[in-house]
Amino acid sequence: MDFKGKKILVTGATGGIGGDIVRKFLSLNGTVLGTGTNLEKLNSLRDKNPNLITEQFDISKHDKIDEFIERVFSNLGGLDILINNAGITKDNLSLRMKNEEWQKVIDVNLTSTFYLCKSSIKKMLKNKFGRIVNITSIVGHTGNVGQGNYSASKAGVVSMSKSLAIEYAKKNITINCVSPGFIKTNMTDKISDQFKSELLSRIPMNRLGSGEDVSNTVAFLSSNESSYITGETIHVNGGMYMAWQS
Repeated sequence: MDFKGKKILVTGATGGIGGDIVRKFLSLNGTVLGTGTNLEKLNSLRDKNPNLITEQFDISKHDKIDEFIERVFSNLGGLDILINNAGITKDNLSLRMKNEEWQKVIDVNLTSTFYLCKSSIKKMLKNKFGRIVNITSIVGHTGNVGQGNYSASKAGVVSMSKSLAIEYAKKNITINCVSPGFIKTNMTDKISDQFKSELLSRIPMNRLGSGEDVSNTVAFLSSNESSYITGETIHVNGGMYMAWQS
């Protein structure tokens, strides 16, 4: 795969998975703009990846997304590929979940993703080419205790992506999802050995995934090699979802 000449936007670029996605596209000669809310982390990411363009932006500011995409288009000299990776959690049991905890997660994970897709598709239609990959989660398919808001937001992204894929399939714009399971991050490094053992027992491959497992899949769905795939979700979870269904 080679992304030379392709202009790529990655949201949530400062997270573990986001950083791996950025590095993957840069290694494949893509022109990448990464965004996030933490300026210090953005600067650190750019220092480690000198070819990366960065912009601090809060995707929850829905009324600013059109302006943001205009700036991205100007800074990159176009927009061919959108990776919606940014997301938040505000976990709580349903009876304890505050209204704002529910709404904030839906606003960021689902509504912001829709507006970013909508604004980017306007640009892609002019080019008669586009690739959108939305990062979801295994819990959007299985549910999870204390994550009613997060599970709903990710399930919504899957259904929304299918609808958009149908709408724009004839326009050479594909919209797909990548659904990670448990990925090795700084957070998973801190969990107890007992919990990690219990977690691994639920994963047929008996290991946590890596950010590269996710970024490889994202790159494939963004490439010409996947041009006949749209409206699909690829599960990257070591067989965990398959085992859960059985």
